[in-house]
Amino acid sequence: MRWGTAAVVAAAAVGTGAAVLLLGRKVSDRVVRPAPAGPTGPAVLRVHDLGAGRVTITRSPESVRPGHYALEWADGGHAVVGEILSTDAQSVSRRLERADRGTLAVGTEVHLTPRVHLGDPRTALGLDFTDTAVTGELGPMPAWHTAGIRGTWVVLVHGPGADRSQALPVLPLLHGLRLPTLTVTHRGDAGAPPSPDGMSHFGESEWRDVESAVRYALDRGAGRVVLYGWSLGATMALQTAARSAWADRIGGLVLDSPVLDWDASVRREAVRAGIPAALAELGALAARGRTGVDLAGFARLAAGGDLHAPTLLLHSPSDSIAPFAAARRLAARREDLVSLQPVPDGEHSALWNADPERYTEALRRFLTPLL
Repeated sequence: MRWGTAAVVAAAAVGTGAAVLLLGRKVSDRVVRPAPAGPTGPAVLRVHDLGAGRVTITRSPESVRPGHYALEWADGGHAVVGEILSTDAQSVSRRLERADRGTLAVGTEVHLTPRVHLGDPRTALGLDFTDTAVTGELGPMPAWHTAGIRGTWVVLVHGPGADRSQALPVLPLLHGLRLPTLTVTHRGDAGAPPSPDGMSHFGESEWRDVESAVRYALDRGAGRVVLYGWSLGATMALQTAARSAWADRIGGLVLDSPVLDWDASVRREAVRAGIPAALAELGALAARGRTGVDLAGFARLAAGGDLHAPTLLLHSPSDSIAPFAAARRLAARREDLVSLQPVPDGEHSALWNADPERYTEALRRFLTPLL
């Protein structure tokens, strides 16, 4: 049912005031109860043609973005596409780099996603790793550990709607730099304890799970820790660096598409899902009331007053969820610590996909002095 129709039906059924509350709650579910990792919603792209090393799909703002992306379809199908070979008004042809799950055929409906790697570090990248668990205040949380000889560990924190596979594209560089890594889960993830109320709290409770990962690394010989997060995972990293008892051991942060303007990001996420702007505003109000999110705390993070470690801030001017202006303001206020790396044509939490070489080089240059 379309959102406009839903509003009319609800208002007629239960009265305007109650309908407003009901609709606000329904919209807020998108952010307080994030969907599991993987493509969601209707598939809007279709395979038009296949050839040797190429696939032609429906033209859309997403399908004409430069870089490397995955096509995912029903029953676990997965393929990776690269450079754009040609376009017309209805379709775009891209290089088909690999098709590793399922059968891609003309007429297949697909999602375009940033998940170019699936599985774990060994199956996806050939990197040896250990399955381990970080003990947090709610119980054990699964984690991947890759070994390295450096005294600085990197703790990697995925964002909402993603899982640990979000970190896979950057693990080869970290492994090449001989940095030990810990790719973590947090409350609400598959295999990790649920949040007591079943809702996301936008990092305000989840940051303590990241702090537990920092403690895990320190207990196993880390001298310092670099926190690396995506989206709300980046916000959790900021919160940990500001609030943890071990903040003085955090030697750096890498923030990919951090959520710094909570209200704007929640509204944008709803609108991107096709929800009318008025209902998106209603959903943001409902989410704020249901979770008690600390907007003043978000404002402090965005202002950078609690920041004490060198920070690489990767963000896209075309990010449809987290406003680039907030990242630019943070970098301007804390130019002593923050290096802003804009990624043109990137989408939220898909910056590596837009330009893997440039992204990786920016990461290498930032991390090398911290080794």
